[in-house]
Amino acid sequence: MTKTIIKPAGAAPAAGPYNHGVRIGDLLFCAGQIATVPETGQLLAGDIKAQTQRVLENIKLILQDQGLTAANVVKATVFMTNLAHFAEMNEVYGRFFASDFPARTTVQVAALPRGAQVEMEVIAHY
Repeated sequence: MTKTIIKPAGAAPAAGPYNHGVRIGDLLFCAGQIATVPETGQLLAGDIKAQTQRVLENIKLILQDQGLTAANVVKATVFMTNLAHFAEMNEVYGRFFASDFPARTTVQVAALPRGAQVEMEVIAHY
């Protein structure tokens, strides 16, 4: 099976030695996304709702680059620095994945890159 590296136009550059996504067969593995603003490369300042929205927009850029949508996502992993903000994150998440929700794991972590409050990674099916 061929491994295809995904580097979408318009996305913020990767902040380290990784790619935005990797396709293997009919699966797309998206790297964890934080609330990086593509135009500036800086972390979006704001509350958990604003950061969650930006994270999902970053994921959408990767999916669209491959001709996919949120409906193609089969698994999501959410990393949060404070689960006390779970309801607010979940509200924004629920608007992005409007139906046929993917499987999901949400965990609290001690810290995220650049001081982000939330990071998400997804697996999508072509």
